[in-house]
Order: sequence, then C-alpha cells, then structure tokens
Amino acid sequence: MDGFFSPAPARASLAVAVDALFRRYDTWFRRTLRKRYGDMADDLAHEAYLRTAAHETEGKVRHPKAFLLNVANNLATDQFRRQKREDDHIAYSSALTFSSTVAPQEYQLILKQIVLALPPELRDVFVLSHINGLTHRESALQLGLTERTVKDRMRRATLRVAAAMRD
Repeated sequence: MDGFFSPAPARASLAVAVDALFRRYDTWFRRTLRKRYGDMADDLAHEAYLRTAAHETEGKVRHPKAFLLNVANNLATDQFRRQKREDDHIAYSSALTFSSTVAPQEYQLILKQIVLALPPELRDVFVLSHINGLTHRESALQLGLTERTVKDRMRRATLRVAAAMRD
C-alpha cells in the first residue's frame, strides 16, 4: 500500500451502502437529474450511487444529497467535455481531408496561407505535428512545452484551419 489511497470497501458493505442510498434518495435524485440532464439521468444516477457509496462506507459523506448531486453534476460535465472533444475531432478530421473539387496545388496553397496566418504559438505546433509528422510528445520536447499544452494548441490550430478551409 502506497499510502495515497485507502483500501476499497468490501463488496458487501458497498452493496449495502448503494442500497441504502437508493432507497432513501432515488425518487428525489432521479427527478432532479431528469430535469437537468434528460435522458442521461439514469446513467448518471447509477454511477453517482456507486461513487458515493464508496465514500459513504468510509464515513466521509456528511450530506449525502448534496454529495450525490455534486457527483452527478461532475459526471455530466465530464460527459459534455468528452462529447465536445469528439465533435472537435470529427470537425478536425473532416476539414483536413482532400476535396476533389479543388486542384491539389490550389489546396496546398490555400492550406499554406491559412497556416501562415495562424498565431505563431499555434502555427509552430501545427507545422511540427501535422506537416512534419511529429507526435505531441516530440513536439512538446522540441518546443519546451508540456504535452498537454501542445495538444491544446494543436486542437485550437486545427479548429481554426478547419473553419478557414470551410470558408
């Protein structure tokens, strides 16, 4: 044991905690989640019960209703962020595919002009990653940035390039 995480609660005590939370708060909890999140409510409730029960068995939850709602809100936020990343990735993938209505030379010239118009910090990352084929990690090492920063800048650069290519 490394001391950072407490041991997982026993399955039996976890099941008892989930059952107790469910019996006590389910009507209120699902109604609240349906108002806020619609079709996502059941999935959010299920995951929130499991996560809250793990803390409940350790006696760390003083206000179960608030804790349940907070966990569900965080789960929904994570889901929305994940969906946004997927949507951005789809836009990125479709924008940089070759269009048969534009000649290859014209396409390259347009892309070059758009990339040169990017702010320097976005352009550097875009060129290293998309044009030179470096990975995010390799780009980060070369630019002296964190990999997370490179990923974020690449996403922003790609969205700008994609929007400009559509225009």
